[in-house]
Amino acid sequence: MNDAYPIGYVMTGPVAALGDAGAVSAMHKRPVHDAVRITTTGLASDAQADLKVHGGPEKAIHHYPFDHYAAWRAELPARPVLDEPGAFGENLSTQGLVETGVAVGDVFRLGSAVLQVSQGRQPCWKLNLRFDTRDMALRLQQSGRTGWYYRVLEEGDVSPGDRLERIDRVTPAWTIERVWRIFYIDRLDYDALSAMAELPTLAESWRRHARRRLESKSVEDWSKRLTGKDASQA
Repeated sequence: MNDAYPIGYVMTGPVAALGDAGAVSAMHKRPVHDAVRITTTGLASDAQADLKVHGGPEKAIHHYPFDHYAAWRAELPARPVLDEPGAFGENLSTQGLVETGVAVGDVFRLGSAVLQVSQGRQPCWKLNLRFDTRDMALRLQQSGRTGWYYRVLEEGDVSPGDRLERIDRVTPAWTIERVWRIFYIDRLDYDALSAMAELPTLAESWRRHARRRLESKSVEDWSKRLTGKDASQA
């Protein structure tokens, strides 16, 4: 399989203040200039502010296509954060690889590490502060331009200039775009949710959401994730 993409940037960042409300985030990513270790929980020099919802083995590496930046620049007022990669807190930035062409279960070699696509991104309210846009998290969710996460199958090292090479496709029909559509557009398609709940390459948290929808016949409330407030406070 000859399916390789140059890495535009490998990025890491510390926990830092975000906005004026006292929130903190590790969304401030900057390019690395030397080799960095990839472990089962992510890049060795990277950080996450809230480990309850960010990071961990199923969200070890976040990939956001630089391909989407032009669309965001066209849709939003001028935002300096969009002048260079890292706006979305991504660890990897590439061009030519987007949600319609990446599937849950796809296996990639990055440097000497091996990664597997585990899930799409569920955007949270801190993006609203990052972009100084009240509904940025909702916009990202509705756009389908969410990016995705990897789990780490084999630890290794990555250097600037390495290539991301796809070496296997385990469940190729399950693109990130398809999972996004089931989750956010056709939200109560029970046949699709049943299949999604049994998808072994999908992160367990997403499979659990699918099972809950099947049991409750309803869609969970996204208010707190998207706005930082419960529905009663929004």
